[in-house]
Amino acid sequence: MTHSVLLLGNPNSGKTTLFNALTGASARVGNYPGITVERRVGRGRGFSVAVGPIDLVDLPGTYSLTARSDEERVAIEALLGAHGGTPSAVVVVLDATSLRRGLYLALQCLELGVPTVLALTLSDEARGLGLHLDVGTLSALAGCPVVAVSATKGEGLAELRAAIESTVASAAMPPAPPVRASDAIAEALESVVEAFGTDGAGGARARAIARTALLSDEASRARLLPAPARQAADAALARLEAAGVDVPLELVGARYAVVDAWAAELLEDRPVERTRTERIDRVLTHPVSGGLVFAAVMGLLFEALFRGSEPMVGAVEVLIGAMQGLVRAALPEGLLAGLFADGIVAGVGNVVVFVPQIALLFLFVTLLEDSGYLARVAFVIDRLMAGVGLHGKAFVPLLSGFACAVPAILSTRTLENKRDRLVTMLALPLMSCSARLPVYVLVVATIVPEDAEVFGVFSVGALVLFALYVFSVLATLFAALMLRRTVLPGPRPTLVLELPPYRAPQARNVVRAVWDRVRTFLVEAGTTILALTIVLWAALTFPRAPDVDAQHAREVARLEATMPAGEARDEALAAAGSLAAQQRLERSALGRVGRAIEPALEPLGFDWRIDVGILGAFAAREVFVSTLGIVFGLGEADEQSEPLRASLRHATRRDGSKLFDVPTGASLLVFFVLACQCMSTVAVVRREAGGWGWALFMVGYMTVFAYVGAFVARLVAMQFVHV
Repeated sequence: MTHSVLLLGNPNSGKTTLFNALTGASARVGNYPGITVERRVGRGRGFSVAVGPIDLVDLPGTYSLTARSDEERVAIEALLGAHGGTPSAVVVVLDATSLRRGLYLALQCLELGVPTVLALTLSDEARGLGLHLDVGTLSALAGCPVVAVSATKGEGLAELRAAIESTVASAAMPPAPPVRASDAIAEALESVVEAFGTDGAGGARARAIARTALLSDEASRARLLPAPARQAADAALARLEAAGVDVPLELVGARYAVVDAWAAELLEDRPVERTRTERIDRVLTHPVSGGLVFAAVMGLLFEALFRGSEPMVGAVEVLIGAMQGLVRAALPEGLLAGLFADGIVAGVGNVVVFVPQIALLFLFVTLLEDSGYLARVAFVIDRLMAGVGLHGKAFVPLLSGFACAVPAILSTRTLENKRDRLVTMLALPLMSCSARLPVYVLVVATIVPEDAEVFGVFSVGALVLFALYVFSVLATLFAALMLRRTVLPGPRPTLVLELPPYRAPQARNVVRAVWDRVRTFLVEAGTTILALTIVLWAALTFPRAPDVDAQHAREVARLEATMPAGEARDEALAAAGSLAAQQRLERSALGRVGRAIEPALEPLGFDWRIDVGILGAFAAREVFVSTLGIVFGLGEADEQSEPLRASLRHATRRDGSKLFDVPTGASLLVFFVLACQCMSTVAVVRREAGGWGWALFMVGYMTVFAYVGAFVARLVAMQFVHV
């Protein structure tokens, strides 16, 4: 029989470090049923074989069991065994340097009557601060084993394993802690317990569940209580409200009365001042100096993401290109070679190309978080972010969005509240990522003369690029504000956090955190991206055009028969291949869709050729450039290709008017700023949000936003050009 032991604790209490120490490298990641909150499960190492296998479950960090957030709901349901068997034991992880905060959570767990062990982490830091905790006294007060540990140094781990084993073997439930509520609340609790229909030990457990339910929201009460007890709880809350009883204030106050009484017995000496932390915080949390340091740190982070990953990304792209070449050389020309080279290998490339940025981002985020600085960042920026409905911690993901939305969306996991995560990840793709830059460069170079300047100093093209990035930031903040006021309403995000002491990040934990994120992306989002890439390849390939293939074969034969080998023949063959590729694309499913949607996008100034480029860009935004190269019969091309720029400048519509004029260019630029042209982003949002619903909503609202924005931009540009 495998025993399940839960690890419960506050954020930043050392819970994950302890989990890693007890499980080694055996952790696996999953999601709790019905909720997009990550869990980690690992087989315990170093335990006695006599007890049997022990699986440790790392619950999400939470400050209480009130069951108002996803994290709290997951914790309480796991303790109650709502999604399977009840746990054999729970280890409540208490930060020894912030004992009062942790004791409140421990007290709630003890109320539930689950076999419990208390683990005092960061005990070495507590001793350095002058805190001398009486472990024996705490064990007597709580009625359960208490072990002081330092997971990073390996201190107390053997004693903790022994305490877990004995608790699992005995299944001893701790005595109910002496939490005393008012007579009115006690009467309400008894009415709920009676509706449970239990007494004795079951009644004590029902009373603890009822106490938790009275502090929970309506949805959580429905999950915690059976129907009769839920009705009794609703009726009791109505009576208490009518009598003017503040239930949360009284119940929380009753618990803290016990916590304060315990703490008074436990804390033998007053802690010394954290002089080093306080001196540093005078600089890092100051409105002026803190803001300057924050700007410098974020600038370095952005520069590292934007520039530091370029060599690695380039190496991945070269490797994928070489693999495609090997596949084409190994297989006969045809559908099979196209499927493997342009579908499977390209799909793998579309996944792996994000790994350098994801790894770098989470390396920096983990270092900032483990050192304690990320909490200061949230504190400094919170006021500005809260004004548009975002959490202070959302700034790092937003800034990362300039490099790539995929790792940025993954980094929203630093936000504890699901609503805050959703608002951030749904608005974040509006930040102009690096993949948009080739499109910006191509379109700006096409519609703006190269020598155009403002005041004889500033390049017009550079100013347009700068304006696009500023516009993307404003659009992101506006979208967040609208999301918070419409589909994701809620109170202004409240930043509740304790500024932890500064610590040196542990290399082992940093490496594991980065690897977990990379692995999650490769396994979860990567499969979706690969599948979408193959679908897109099929849309570009089918239906086949045998007449085009036959005509191309005849033209190649004619050129080889009539022209001597050399540069001229190579150029003629390349031109014939480009023409054939253009004709195949036009007849493909994607080309036909482009023609079909032409009337809908015509008000934006687009014709079917631009439409096909937009559809092809769904694989990756920069694909828009190479797709236009094929559409205009130039073969492979990039944003610096002068033949492509020249073709766009001279392209005309059916009526002979210029296609890429200033209004159309402005419309296209705004469209690419606002549209969700990235299947990788959609795949990651689907994974992080827990389903296709929010991912499709994001695509929908951004598409509408892009259409309206592009239409307005074209109208304004037409007026400006006309004047």
